[in-house]
Amino acid sequence: MLDLSTDKSIYVQIAEIIENDILLGNLKEEEQAPSTNQFAKIYQINPATAGKGLNILVEEGILYKKRGIGMFVAEGARKKIIKKRQSSFFKEILPEIMIEANRLEITTEEIIKFIEEFRGGE
Repeated sequence: MLDLSTDKSIYVQIAEIIENDILLGNLKEEEQAPSTNQFAKIYQINPATAGKGLNILVEEGILYKKRGIGMFVAEGARKKIIKKRQSSFFKEILPEIMIEANRLEITTEEIIKFIEEFRGGE
């Protein structure tokens, strides 16, 4: 779902929607991704904006184009997305969490305990 109240560009959100569908198994390798026109119709956006989001994924090797047919999920796309998002998690998200935890005087042990409880004690 697009969030028009965020600073994140619509085309970036389109790319993330497709990535999420791949991660969730809704789009599998070699399956056709929704077209720019389908995105434009569903979200009432310009097809060029949707195309920009799809092209980001083509540049990253997550989608590939079949001329005259459409865009398809590339082999290994799920692994690429996981690797990219893990990198983002450790470089961007986790440091912010740790800074906030320090501000709130939350100990490492408390964080670990919460993670274990959240994950069911894995």
